[in-house]
Amino acid sequence: MFSEQIPLFFGFVVVACPTILTIVLGLSSLLEYKLEERSTEKLVYFATGVGLIASLIVLASMLIGGSRHITVELGQWVMIPHLYHFSVKLVFDRLSVPFAILTFVLSGTIAAFAGRYMHREKGFNRFFVLYSLFVLGMIVTSLAGTIETLFTGWELVGLSSALLVGFFQERPAPSRNGLWVWINYRFADAALLLADVVLHHFNGEGDFDQMLLAVSWPDGHSALSSQQALLVGLLLLVAAAGKSALVPFSGWLPRAMEGPTPSSAVFYGALSVHLGAFLLLRSSPILQQSTTLCVIIIIVGLLTAIYAYLVGTVQTDIKSALSFASLSQVGLIVAEIGCVGLVDPEWGYIPLVHILGHAFLRTLQFVRAPSLLQDYRTLEDAIGKNLDQGGVPLSSLGTRKAQSWIYRFAMERGSLDTILLDYVVNPFVKAFRWCDGLERRWTDFLSGESSRESDLIKSQLETIEDFS
Repeated sequence: MFSEQIPLFFGFVVVACPTILTIVLGLSSLLEYKLEERSTEKLVYFATGVGLIASLIVLASMLIGGSRHITVELGQWVMIPHLYHFSVKLVFDRLSVPFAILTFVLSGTIAAFAGRYMHREKGFNRFFVLYSLFVLGMIVTSLAGTIETLFTGWELVGLSSALLVGFFQERPAPSRNGLWVWINYRFADAALLLADVVLHHFNGEGDFDQMLLAVSWPDGHSALSSQQALLVGLLLLVAAAGKSALVPFSGWLPRAMEGPTPSSAVFYGALSVHLGAFLLLRSSPILQQSTTLCVIIIIVGLLTAIYAYLVGTVQTDIKSALSFASLSQVGLIVAEIGCVGLVDPEWGYIPLVHILGHAFLRTLQFVRAPSLLQDYRTLEDAIGKNLDQGGVPLSSLGTRKAQSWIYRFAMERGSLDTILLDYVVNPFVKAFRWCDGLERRWTDFLSGESSRESDLIKSQLETIEDFS
């Protein structure tokens, strides 16, 4: 009996550590009682360290006890009979525990780096408040046992990511790019929320255990039909594409490099960029119900990998080059997940191991990037000439005309941002403005007078690019 309580207790500790850290740092900021830099660092180290130890204890207890699936019920928060119920549930299995350990290890590493990188930065405390919010979101998403719980963590990750992209508020570019990231996240969030609604319509609940009929990941099969699985899977794929910058939502990834290097390393190089792949892995039994869906996932993954490779070869700054290198691997991971759906669910460990290895590698590269450039310049000064840059990657692709077209495509990053603006964003804006005009005319008719003068003032910001 006691041995069964150990993973439950430490499971609560895993979630409690980032929660308490967020509350303490957040309240200190709200009350304008900012902690000293050293105190903030010690608090962050303690919370991430205890969380890591607790997650390792949970893993060890699962291995020793032979358990592959431990659930922690936190009760029903919303209950509408025969219509909807929202329960909070945490799941510790072979997918969630490695991802939680990965989160604590990399977040702790980046915290140690950020403590020195952000030294004497006027937004030091604000950075770590958003950092703690991100860690909490990652842990909640990793351990979520219901799609509603996952959505909660998903939102925390998105909010903290967008705010950290716009961290340097005194310049217009970070604020503009943070807004762009947030808009892309909105599409992903809307798709995930709609998938939640559809799953409740089909199954009556969003519990992963119940709707996937699985004892532990990656075993089990979904109770959905192939048509239902295709619909739900496409919505989940859109959500994953928005969060992981898959084609056609890849345009926001280089914009996210406007944030501080520590946030770029842990967010867009290691953790949040893999959340889309994690979502697909968590819902893999649904994917296995539809061959068409698996083929679509493979195509999206391969297109993303090819796109990221082509665009990454022409980048002139190291952070953008690393971001597209990361995206190319994420595309391959997504393609692997699609292949797993066509073969054996046990092969799901392949993309999981790929995620873990790639996250560690990219974190090292992002953290090493600033000093690497300095070492590169020092080496060139020592030898008295520029180092050999090697061959041009695109020079062997097709004819000269094809090379020119590919180069222009890569330099323009596939014009994905323009395509989304012209064919997705602008139609929505026009539809909403038409509805707004209809509402104003109806209000004027009912009130017998014109709208207020302030309502007639035209916005000076026609597009997101005008924002400053």
